[in-house]
Amino acid sequence: MSAEPSDALDGVYAAQTPEELNAAYQRWAETYDRETIALGYCLPFVVTAWVARHVPREAGPVLDVGCGTGLSGPVLAALGYAHVEGLDFSPEMLRLAEARGTYRRLTQATLGETLPFADGAFAALFSTGVFTEGHAPASSMTELARILAPDGKAVLTVRSSILQSGGFEQEFARLEAAKIWREVERSEPFRAFVMAEPEVLVQSFVFERNG
Repeated sequence: MSAEPSDALDGVYAAQTPEELNAAYQRWAETYDRETIALGYCLPFVVTAWVARHVPREAGPVLDVGCGTGLSGPVLAALGYAHVEGLDFSPEMLRLAEARGTYRRLTQATLGETLPFADGAFAALFSTGVFTEGHAPASSMTELARILAPDGKAVLTVRSSILQSGGFEQEFARLEAAKIWREVERSEPFRAFVMAEPEVLVQSFVFERNG
């Protein structure tokens, strides 16, 4: 397969509503892994380096936010994280993630809405490829912070092109000013795809929930 953007990827970027986005992922689910890996999509694997750097294996439950087909799950299992859960809005993607056999539990829910988890339910959470064009809003951060345990870590990637225009930088600053969490690390921009889409740059952020 050529390392060129696919029609499915274009359809995801073009979605204007949550319903359109869900339909785009439903159409893409069965070929998602093959196509994204052929394009050199590396975020589900790269993020595990930040998780391993900041989250001890014995810390407690870790939530894969927007887990999709669950590409990160087997990598974290190999690194010794025994309790990883997944969250996604697409039932088709969750079905594929379940087949990997590495997630303790999978939950269908939509970012930007109230999440079905208790306060402080997770020792850490991570998310890649979710905070990008036409996807989950910056307002999702309030709920993600809520479900983090005190001193818990959030590892997030945000597409550079929407960091300001999408309100992410402002939301990060608001939560820090409110002493809900603090920024621990942010990366320089880097490519989400190592072969295709050279203009798609992201940054990785690590936040720690205040105790």
